[in-house]
Amino acid sequence: MKTRNSIIALCAILTVTLTGCLGSKSATTSGRGGEVVGVSGRSFKEPAPFGMTMVKRGFLKMGIDQKDSLWGKETPVKEISVDGFWMDETEVTNSKYKQFVFWVRDSILRERLADPAYGGDESYKITEDKNGDPVTPHLDWKKSLPRKPNEDEQRAFESLYVTNPVTGEKMLDASQLNYRYEIYDYTTAALRRNRLIPEERNLNTDVVVDPNEVVMISKDTAYIDDEGRIVRETINRPLSGPWDFLNTYIVNVYPDTTCWVNDFRNSDNEMYLRNYFSNPAYNDYPVVGVTWEQANAFCNWRTEYLLKGLGPEARYVQRYRLPTEAEWEYAARGKDGTEFPWENESVKNGDGCFYANFKPDKGNYTKDGNLITSKVGIYSSNTNGLFDMAGNVAEWTSTIYTEAGVDAMNDLNPQLEYKAAKEDPYKLKKKSVRGGSWKDPESYIRSAWRSWEYQNQPRSYIGFRCVRSIATSSSIKQKGKK
Repeated sequence: MKTRNSIIALCAILTVTLTGCLGSKSATTSGRGGEVVGVSGRSFKEPAPFGMTMVKRGFLKMGIDQKDSLWGKETPVKEISVDGFWMDETEVTNSKYKQFVFWVRDSILRERLADPAYGGDESYKITEDKNGDPVTPHLDWKKSLPRKPNEDEQRAFESLYVTNPVTGEKMLDASQLNYRYEIYDYTTAALRRNRLIPEERNLNTDVVVDPNEVVMISKDTAYIDDEGRIVRETINRPLSGPWDFLNTYIVNVYPDTTCWVNDFRNSDNEMYLRNYFSNPAYNDYPVVGVTWEQANAFCNWRTEYLLKGLGPEARYVQRYRLPTEAEWEYAARGKDGTEFPWENESVKNGDGCFYANFKPDKGNYTKDGNLITSKVGIYSSNTNGLFDMAGNVAEWTSTIYTEAGVDAMNDLNPQLEYKAAKEDPYKLKKKSVRGGSWKDPESYIRSAWRSWEYQNQPRSYIGFRCVRSIATSSSIKQKGKK
Protein backbone atom coordinates (compact mmCIF):
# COMPACT_ATOMS: atom_id res chain seq x y z
CA MET A 1 0.00 0.00 0.00
CA LYS A 2 1.21 3.44 -0.85
CA THR A 3 0.25 6.69 0.80
CA ARG A 4 0.94 10.23 -0.34
CA ASN A 5 4.70 10.65 -0.40
CA SER A 6 5.76 12.87 2.49
CA ILE A 7 8.93 13.93 0.68
CA ILE A 8 6.85 15.47 -2.08
CA ALA A 9 4.54 17.08 0.48
CA LEU A 10 7.58 18.54 2.25
CA CYS A 11 9.03 19.86 -1.02
CA ALA A 12 5.67 21.39 -1.86
CA ILE A 13 5.51 23.20 1.47
CA LEU A 14 9.08 24.48 1.09
CA THR A 15 8.31 25.61 -2.47
CA VAL A 16 5.18 27.44 -1.34
CA THR A 17 7.17 29.11 1.41
CA LEU A 18 9.74 30.44 -1.04
CA THR A 19 7.05 31.49 -3.49
CA GLY A 20 5.22 33.29 -0.72
CA CYS A 21 8.36 35.20 0.23
CA LEU A 22 9.02 36.22 -3.37
CA GLY A 23 5.43 37.28 -3.76
CA SER A 24 5.51 39.71 -0.83
CA LYS A 25 6.28 43.40 -1.05
CA SER A 26 9.72 44.04 -2.47
CA ALA A 27 12.43 44.22 0.17
CA THR A 28 14.02 47.10 -1.76
CA THR A 29 11.02 49.33 -1.16
CA SER A 30 12.07 51.97 1.34
CA GLY A 31 10.27 54.60 3.33
CA ARG A 32 10.53 58.34 2.93
CA GLY A 33 14.11 59.54 3.23
CA GLY A 34 15.56 56.03 2.79
CA GLU A 35 14.32 54.74 6.19
CA VAL A 36 13.98 51.01 6.79
CA VAL A 37 10.27 50.29 7.10
CA GLY A 38 10.20 46.49 6.93
CA VAL A 39 8.43 44.13 4.56
CA SER A 40 4.67 43.88 4.61
CA GLY A 41 2.64 40.73 4.08
CA ARG A 42 -0.80 39.29 4.65
CA SER A 43 -1.19 37.84 8.13
CA PHE A 44 -2.43 34.27 8.58
CA LYS A 45 -5.46 33.67 10.76
CA GLU A 46 -5.53 30.04 11.78
CA PRO A 47 -9.01 28.51 11.64
CA ALA A 48 -10.12 26.60 14.74
CA PRO A 49 -9.72 22.86 14.06
CA PHE A 50 -12.95 20.86 14.25
CA GLY A 51 -13.52 19.28 17.65
CA MET A 52 -10.55 21.00 19.28
CA THR A 53 -10.24 23.76 21.85
CA MET A 54 -7.45 26.30 22.29
CA VAL A 55 -5.26 25.97 25.36
CA LYS A 56 -3.48 29.28 25.72
CA ARG A 57 0.16 29.50 26.69
CA GLY A 58 0.99 29.88 30.35
CA PHE A 59 2.79 28.77 33.50
CA LEU A 60 2.39 25.75 35.77
CA LYS A 61 4.01 24.16 38.80
CA MET A 62 4.13 20.65 37.38
CA GLY A 63 3.95 17.64 39.71
CA ILE A 64 2.74 17.03 43.29
CA ASP A 65 4.23 19.16 46.07
CA GLN A 66 3.54 16.66 48.85
CA LYS A 67 4.41 12.97 48.95
CA ASP A 68 1.49 10.86 47.73
CA SER A 69 -0.57 9.87 50.77
CA LEU A 70 -1.74 6.56 49.30
CA TRP A 71 1.48 5.10 47.92
CA GLY A 72 4.12 7.30 49.51
CA LYS A 73 5.52 8.04 46.06
CA GLU A 74 7.30 11.32 45.36
CA THR A 75 6.51 13.05 42.08
CA PRO A 76 9.07 15.48 40.61
CA VAL A 77 7.99 19.13 40.81
CA LYS A 78 9.14 21.97 38.60
CA GLU A 79 7.91 25.37 37.45
CA ILE A 80 7.46 25.25 33.70
CA SER A 81 6.02 27.31 30.84
CA VAL A 82 4.32 25.98 27.72
CA ASP A 83 3.28 27.55 24.46
CA GLY A 84 -0.30 27.55 23.22
CA PHE A 85 -1.82 24.56 21.44
CA TRP A 86 -5.06 23.11 20.17
CA MET A 87 -6.29 19.97 21.93
CA ASP A 88 -9.09 17.51 21.16
CA GLU A 89 -12.06 18.27 23.39
CA THR A 90 -12.57 14.55 23.93
CA GLU A 91 -10.58 11.38 23.59
CA VAL A 92 -10.45 9.96 20.06
CA THR A 93 -13.55 7.79 19.70
CA ASN A 94 -14.12 4.44 18.03
CA SER A 95 -16.01 6.28 15.29
CA LYS A 96 -13.12 8.62 14.49
CA TYR A 97 -10.56 5.84 14.60
CA LYS A 98 -12.77 3.71 12.32
CA GLN A 99 -12.52 6.49 9.73
CA PHE A 100 -8.75 5.96 9.78
CA VAL A 101 -9.10 2.17 9.52
CA PHE A 102 -11.58 2.43 6.63
CA TRP A 103 -9.33 4.92 4.83
CA VAL A 104 -6.46 2.44 5.01
CA ARG A 105 -8.77 -0.34 3.79
CA ASP A 106 -10.05 1.75 0.86
CA SER A 107 -6.55 2.87 -0.11
CA ILE A 108 -5.48 -0.78 -0.34
CA LEU A 109 -8.54 -1.55 -2.47
CA ARG A 110 -7.74 1.29 -4.87
CA GLU A 111 -4.14 0.14 -5.18
CA ARG A 112 -5.32 -3.37 -6.03
CA LEU A 113 -7.94 -2.18 -8.51
CA ALA A 114 -5.13 -0.34 -10.32
CA ASP A 115 -2.93 -3.46 -10.20
CA PRO A 116 -2.86 -5.47 -13.47
CA ALA A 117 -3.38 -8.62 -11.39
CA TYR A 118 -6.87 -7.33 -10.57
CA GLY A 119 -7.86 -5.74 -13.86
CA GLY A 120 -5.41 -2.85 -13.97
CA ASP A 121 -7.83 0.08 -13.96
CA GLU A 122 -5.35 2.95 -14.26
CA SER A 123 -8.05 5.53 -13.58
CA TYR A 124 -7.62 4.87 -9.84
CA LYS A 125 -4.21 6.55 -10.08
CA ILE A 126 -3.34 10.16 -10.88
CA THR A 127 -0.18 10.34 -12.99
CA GLU A 128 -0.46 13.86 -14.45
CA ASP A 129 -1.30 17.29 -13.11
CA LYS A 130 -3.96 19.54 -14.62
CA ASN A 131 -1.41 20.78 -17.18
CA GLY A 132 -0.59 17.27 -18.35
CA ASP A 133 2.82 17.19 -16.71
CA PRO A 134 3.85 13.91 -15.05
CA VAL A 135 3.63 13.64 -11.26
CA THR A 136 4.45 10.87 -8.82
CA PRO A 137 1.55 8.42 -9.19
CA HIS A 138 -0.93 8.62 -6.32
CA LEU A 139 -4.48 7.51 -5.64
CA ASP A 140 -7.46 9.37 -7.06
CA TRP A 141 -9.87 9.56 -4.12
CA LYS A 142 -12.50 11.27 -6.26
CA LYS A 143 -13.06 8.04 -8.18
CA SER A 144 -15.58 5.92 -6.33
CA LEU A 145 -15.19 2.22 -5.67
CA PRO A 146 -17.39 0.09 -7.97
CA ARG A 147 -20.87 -0.72 -6.67
CA LYS A 148 -21.26 -3.67 -9.02
CA PRO A 149 -17.73 -5.05 -9.37
CA ASN A 150 -16.80 -7.23 -12.31
CA GLU A 151 -14.92 -10.49 -11.85
CA ASP A 152 -11.46 -8.88 -11.51
CA GLU A 153 -12.75 -6.16 -9.20
CA GLN A 154 -14.56 -8.74 -7.07
CA ARG A 155 -11.28 -10.60 -6.56
CA ALA A 156 -9.68 -7.35 -5.36
CA PHE A 157 -12.44 -6.93 -2.77
CA GLU A 158 -12.29 -10.55 -1.65
CA SER A 159 -8.52 -10.39 -1.24
CA LEU A 160 -9.02 -8.16 1.83
CA TYR A 161 -11.33 -10.58 3.61
CA VAL A 162 -10.95 -13.95 5.31
CA THR A 163 -13.47 -16.59 6.32
CA ASN A 164 -14.15 -17.30 9.97
CA PRO A 165 -13.33 -21.02 10.32
CA VAL A 166 -16.11 -21.53 12.89
CA THR A 167 -19.02 -19.41 11.63
CA GLY A 168 -18.10 -19.24 7.94
CA GLU A 169 -18.63 -15.48 8.11
CA LYS A 170 -16.57 -13.16 5.87
CA MET A 171 -14.57 -10.68 7.92
CA LEU A 172 -11.98 -8.02 7.22
CA ASP A 173 -8.41 -9.34 7.33
CA ALA A 174 -7.00 -6.91 9.88
CA SER A 175 -3.45 -8.17 9.33
CA GLN A 176 -3.39 -6.44 5.92
CA LEU A 177 -4.36 -2.99 7.21
CA ASN A 178 -0.86 -1.52 7.20
CA TYR A 179 -0.32 2.24 7.00
CA ARG A 180 2.99 3.54 5.63
CA TYR A 181 4.06 7.08 6.37
CA GLU A 182 7.15 9.27 6.47
CA ILE A 183 8.13 11.97 8.94
CA TYR A 184 10.91 14.46 8.41
CA ASP A 185 12.86 15.07 11.63
CA TYR A 186 13.31 18.84 11.41
CA THR A 187 14.77 19.12 14.92
CA THR A 188 17.61 16.66 14.31
CA ALA A 189 18.27 18.10 10.86
CA ALA A 190 18.60 21.58 12.41
CA LEU A 191 21.25 20.59 14.96
CA ARG A 192 24.54 22.30 14.25
CA ARG A 193 26.49 19.05 14.57
CA ASN A 194 24.53 17.71 11.59
CA ARG A 195 25.43 20.49 9.16
CA LEU A 196 26.51 19.21 5.76
CA ILE A 197 29.38 21.72 5.60
CA PRO A 198 31.95 20.70 8.28
CA GLU A 199 33.06 24.28 8.94
CA GLU A 200 29.56 25.18 10.11
CA ARG A 201 29.46 22.55 12.86
CA ASN A 202 31.42 24.59 15.38
CA LEU A 203 31.26 28.39 15.70
CA ASN A 204 34.38 28.55 17.88
CA THR A 205 37.00 29.95 15.53
CA ASP A 206 39.80 28.61 17.76
CA VAL A 207 38.80 25.08 16.83
CA VAL A 208 40.17 23.62 13.63
CA VAL A 209 37.41 21.63 11.97
CA ASP A 210 38.40 18.44 10.20
CA PRO A 211 36.89 18.70 6.70
CA ASN A 212 36.88 14.90 6.47
CA GLU A 213 34.97 14.43 9.72
CA VAL A 214 32.31 11.75 9.41
CA VAL A 215 29.02 12.47 11.15
CA MET A 216 26.97 9.37 11.95
CA ILE A 217 23.20 9.64 11.96
CA SER A 218 20.44 7.13 12.60
CA LYS A 219 17.12 6.91 10.83
CA ASP A 220 14.09 4.66 11.11
CA THR A 221 12.94 2.65 8.15
CA ALA A 222 10.45 -0.14 7.55
CA TYR A 223 9.35 -2.55 4.84
CA ILE A 224 7.08 -5.54 4.24
CA ASP A 225 8.97 -8.82 3.81
CA ASP A 226 8.08 -11.66 1.43
CA GLU A 227 5.83 -13.22 4.05
CA GLY A 228 3.82 -10.03 4.52
CA ARG A 229 5.33 -9.14 7.90
CA ILE A 230 6.33 -5.62 8.91
CA VAL A 231 10.08 -5.28 9.41
CA ARG A 232 11.32 -2.22 11.30
CA GLU A 233 14.96 -1.18 11.28
CA THR A 234 17.03 1.67 12.65
CA ILE A 235 19.92 2.35 10.29
CA ASN A 236 23.15 3.99 11.44
CA ARG A 237 25.13 5.53 8.60
CA PRO A 238 27.30 8.52 7.65
CA LEU A 239 25.47 11.77 6.98
CA SER A 240 25.13 12.20 3.23
CA GLY A 241 22.34 14.72 2.65
CA PRO A 242 19.23 16.44 4.05
CA TRP A 243 16.96 13.48 3.28
CA ASP A 244 18.84 11.34 5.79
CA PHE A 245 16.44 12.77 8.36
CA LEU A 246 13.36 11.32 6.69
CA ASN A 247 12.03 8.42 8.77
CA THR A 248 9.74 5.72 7.38
CA TYR A 249 7.20 3.80 9.43
CA ILE A 250 4.73 1.02 8.65
CA VAL A 251 2.08 0.35 11.28
CA ASN A 252 -0.80 -2.09 11.37
CA VAL A 253 -3.66 0.18 12.38
CA TYR A 254 -6.39 -2.20 13.56
CA PRO A 255 -6.94 -2.01 17.34
CA ASP A 256 -6.14 -5.10 19.37
CA THR A 257 -9.64 -6.09 20.41
CA THR A 258 -8.21 -9.03 22.39
CA CYS A 259 -6.93 -6.57 25.01
CA TRP A 260 -10.22 -7.07 26.87
CA VAL A 261 -9.35 -10.69 27.62
CA ASN A 262 -5.57 -10.31 27.84
CA ASP A 263 -5.79 -7.50 30.42
CA PHE A 264 -8.27 -9.46 32.57
CA ARG A 265 -7.36 -13.12 32.32
CA ASN A 266 -9.90 -14.40 34.84
CA SER A 267 -12.87 -12.36 33.62
CA ASP A 268 -15.64 -13.06 31.13
CA ASN A 269 -15.02 -10.12 28.77
CA GLU A 270 -15.62 -11.84 25.45
CA MET A 271 -18.58 -9.55 24.75
CA TYR A 272 -16.26 -6.51 24.69
CA LEU A 273 -13.77 -8.38 22.51
CA ARG A 274 -16.48 -9.01 19.91
CA ASN A 275 -18.43 -5.74 20.16
CA TYR A 276 -16.52 -2.80 21.61
CA PHE A 277 -14.86 -1.64 18.38
CA SER A 278 -17.14 -3.18 15.76
CA ASN A 279 -20.61 -2.45 17.18
CA PRO A 280 -21.90 1.06 16.28
CA ALA A 281 -23.43 1.25 19.77
CA TYR A 282 -19.90 2.02 21.00
CA ASN A 283 -19.10 4.61 18.30
CA ASP A 284 -18.95 7.49 20.80
CA TYR A 285 -16.80 5.62 23.31
CA PRO A 286 -13.02 6.17 23.44
CA VAL A 287 -11.00 3.84 21.23
CA VAL A 288 -8.83 1.41 23.22
CA GLY A 289 -6.43 -1.38 22.31
CA VAL A 290 -4.40 1.20 20.38
CA THR A 291 -0.65 1.27 20.93
CA TRP A 292 1.48 4.41 21.15
CA GLU A 293 2.75 3.58 17.66
CA GLN A 294 -0.78 3.34 16.27
CA ALA A 295 -1.74 6.63 17.93
CA ASN A 296 1.19 8.34 16.18
CA ALA A 297 0.12 6.84 12.86
CA PHE A 298 -3.38 8.27 13.38
CA CYS A 299 -1.87 11.72 14.04
CA ASN A 300 0.08 11.55 10.77
CA TRP A 301 -2.98 10.44 8.77
CA ARG A 302 -5.02 13.25 10.29
CA THR A 303 -2.31 15.73 9.27
CA GLU A 304 -2.30 14.49 5.67
CA TYR A 305 -6.06 14.93 5.58
CA LEU A 306 -5.68 18.50 6.83
CA LEU A 307 -2.87 19.58 4.50
CA LYS A 308 -4.70 18.41 1.37
CA GLY A 309 -7.55 20.83 2.09
CA LEU A 310 -5.61 23.94 3.10
CA GLY A 311 -3.74 24.94 -0.04
CA PRO A 312 -0.87 27.46 0.23
CA GLU A 313 -1.60 28.24 3.89
CA ALA A 314 -0.57 24.68 4.81
CA ARG A 315 2.98 25.99 5.33
CA TYR A 316 1.89 27.74 8.53
CA VAL A 317 -0.16 24.94 10.08
CA GLN A 318 1.52 22.55 12.50
CA ARG A 319 1.14 18.77 12.48
CA TYR A 320 -1.26 16.81 14.65
CA ARG A 321 0.65 14.91 17.32
CA LEU A 322 0.37 13.42 20.79
CA PRO A 323 0.66 15.95 23.64
CA THR A 324 3.83 16.16 25.65
CA GLU A 325 3.53 15.09 29.27
CA ALA A 326 3.81 18.75 30.33
CA GLU A 327 1.15 19.91 27.87
CA TRP A 328 -1.20 17.21 29.07
CA GLU A 329 -0.92 18.14 32.75
CA TYR A 330 -1.10 21.85 31.98
CA ALA A 331 -4.30 21.33 29.97
CA ALA A 332 -5.87 18.96 32.52
CA ARG A 333 -5.40 21.28 35.51
CA GLY A 334 -7.45 23.99 33.83
CA LYS A 335 -7.02 27.74 34.09
CA ASP A 336 -6.63 27.66 37.88
CA GLY A 337 -4.08 24.82 38.05
CA THR A 338 -6.29 22.63 40.25
CA GLU A 339 -5.36 19.14 41.47
CA PHE A 340 -8.21 17.57 39.50
CA PRO A 341 -9.79 18.85 36.26
CA TRP A 342 -12.58 20.31 38.40
CA GLU A 343 -12.56 23.08 41.00
CA ASN A 344 -12.69 21.22 44.34
CA GLU A 345 -10.65 18.36 45.80
CA SER A 346 -13.62 15.99 46.07
CA VAL A 347 -14.47 13.55 43.28
CA LYS A 348 -18.21 14.24 43.47
CA ASN A 349 -20.46 17.26 43.90
CA GLY A 350 -22.84 18.11 46.73
CA ASP A 351 -25.57 15.98 45.18
CA GLY A 352 -23.33 12.93 45.26
CA CYS A 353 -22.75 12.86 41.49
CA PHE A 354 -19.24 11.89 40.39
CA TYR A 355 -17.15 14.20 38.23
CA ALA A 356 -15.47 11.39 36.27
CA ASN A 357 -15.58 7.72 35.30
CA PHE A 358 -13.18 5.79 37.58
CA LYS A 359 -13.33 3.07 40.26
CA PRO A 360 -14.69 4.77 43.40
CA ASP A 361 -14.60 1.68 45.63
CA LYS A 362 -12.68 -1.58 45.78
CA GLY A 363 -14.40 -3.81 43.21
CA ASN A 364 -17.38 -1.47 42.77
CA TYR A 365 -16.88 -0.14 39.25
CA THR A 366 -20.55 0.82 38.89
CA LYS A 367 -20.76 3.29 41.77
CA ASP A 368 -20.12 6.16 39.35
CA GLY A 369 -22.75 4.83 36.93
CA ASN A 370 -20.40 2.97 34.57
CA LEU A 371 -18.89 -0.49 34.41
CA ILE A 372 -16.11 0.06 31.86
CA THR A 373 -15.60 3.11 29.65
CA SER A 374 -18.35 5.66 29.13
CA LYS A 375 -19.35 7.79 26.17
CA VAL A 376 -16.95 10.70 25.79
CA GLY A 377 -18.09 14.11 27.00
CA ILE A 378 -20.89 13.03 29.35
CA TYR A 379 -19.17 14.61 32.37
CA SER A 380 -18.58 18.36 32.63
CA SER A 381 -15.53 19.88 30.96
CA ASN A 382 -12.72 21.59 32.82
CA THR A 383 -12.11 25.34 32.50
CA ASN A 384 -10.13 24.74 29.30
CA GLY A 385 -13.20 23.17 27.69
CA LEU A 386 -11.72 19.65 27.78
CA PHE A 387 -13.71 16.54 28.70
CA ASP A 388 -12.60 13.33 30.45
CA MET A 389 -9.15 14.60 31.42
CA ALA A 390 -9.58 12.38 34.48
CA GLY A 391 -10.75 8.79 34.20
CA ASN A 392 -12.60 7.07 31.34
CA VAL A 393 -9.34 6.05 29.63
CA ALA A 394 -5.77 6.97 30.44
CA GLU A 395 -4.02 8.73 27.55
CA TRP A 396 -0.76 8.33 25.66
CA THR A 397 1.70 11.24 25.59
CA SER A 398 4.69 11.72 23.31
CA THR A 399 7.11 11.81 26.27
CA ILE A 400 9.34 8.92 27.28
CA TYR A 401 8.89 7.79 30.88
CA THR A 402 11.71 8.31 33.37
CA GLU A 403 11.60 8.43 37.16
CA ALA A 404 13.25 11.86 36.99
CA GLY A 405 10.31 13.16 35.00
CA VAL A 406 10.19 16.92 34.65
CA ASP A 407 13.46 17.29 36.60
CA ALA A 408 15.27 16.04 33.51
CA MET A 409 13.46 18.46 31.20
CA ASN A 410 13.84 22.10 30.24
CA ASP A 411 11.46 24.53 31.94
CA LEU A 412 10.38 25.90 28.52
CA ASN A 413 8.07 23.57 26.60
CA PRO A 414 9.43 20.53 28.54
CA GLN A 415 9.85 17.32 26.58
CA LEU A 416 11.94 14.15 26.60
CA GLU A 417 11.92 12.17 23.36
CA TYR A 418 13.66 8.95 22.44
CA LYS A 419 13.04 7.00 19.27
CA ALA A 420 13.66 3.50 20.52
CA ALA A 421 15.25 1.18 17.98
CA LYS A 422 14.00 -2.37 17.63
CA GLU A 423 17.14 -3.72 19.26
CA ASP A 424 16.98 -1.33 22.24
CA PRO A 425 16.24 -2.78 25.70
CA TYR A 426 12.52 -2.95 26.32
CA LYS A 427 12.80 -0.55 29.29
CA LEU A 428 13.72 2.23 26.84
CA LYS A 429 10.31 1.86 25.19
CA LYS A 430 8.28 3.20 28.10
CA LYS A 431 6.01 6.16 27.29
CA SER A 432 4.26 8.40 29.80
CA VAL A 433 0.54 7.83 30.24
CA ARG A 434 -1.67 10.37 31.99
CA GLY A 435 -5.17 10.79 33.43
CA GLY A 436 -6.07 7.44 34.93
CA SER A 437 -8.92 5.30 33.64
CA TRP A 438 -12.22 3.62 34.37
CA LYS A 439 -10.40 0.89 36.33
CA ASP A 440 -8.25 3.21 38.50
CA PRO A 441 -8.84 4.57 42.04
CA GLU A 442 -9.15 8.24 42.92
CA SER A 443 -5.42 8.79 43.49
CA TYR A 444 -4.59 7.74 39.91
CA ILE A 445 -6.92 10.22 38.20
CA ARG A 446 -5.25 13.35 39.58
CA SER A 447 -3.81 15.61 36.89
CA ALA A 448 -0.24 15.28 38.18
CA TRP A 449 -0.22 11.48 38.60
CA ARG A 450 2.38 9.83 36.36
CA SER A 451 2.14 6.35 34.87
CA TRP A 452 3.62 4.53 31.89
CA GLU A 453 3.21 1.75 29.36
CA TYR A 454 5.40 0.17 26.68
CA GLN A 455 4.94 1.81 23.28
CA ASN A 456 3.85 -1.44 21.56
CA GLN A 457 1.45 -2.56 24.31
CA PRO A 458 -2.30 -2.17 23.67
CA ARG A 459 -4.55 -1.84 26.72
CA SER A 460 -8.30 -1.82 27.31
CA TYR A 461 -7.89 1.25 29.49
CA ILE A 462 -5.53 3.44 27.41
CA GLY A 463 -6.63 5.73 24.59
CA PHE A 464 -5.39 9.09 23.31
CA ARG A 465 -6.24 12.54 22.05
CA CYS A 466 -4.37 14.77 19.60
CA VAL A 467 -2.88 18.24 19.92
CA ARG A 468 -1.58 20.76 17.40
CA SER A 469 0.73 23.66 18.15
CA ILE A 470 -0.88 27.03 17.48
CA ALA A 471 0.63 28.61 14.40
CA THR A 472 0.13 32.16 15.68
CA SER A 473 0.65 31.70 19.42
CA SER A 474 2.84 34.81 19.62
CA SER A 475 -0.35 36.87 19.57
CA ILE A 476 -1.96 34.99 22.47
CA LYS A 477 -1.94 36.56 25.87
CA GLN A 478 -2.73 34.83 29.13
CA LYS A 479 -1.94 35.34 32.76
CA GLY A 480 0.37 32.84 34.44
CA LYS A 481 -1.13 29.95 36.37
CA LYS A 482 -0.48 29.58 40.05
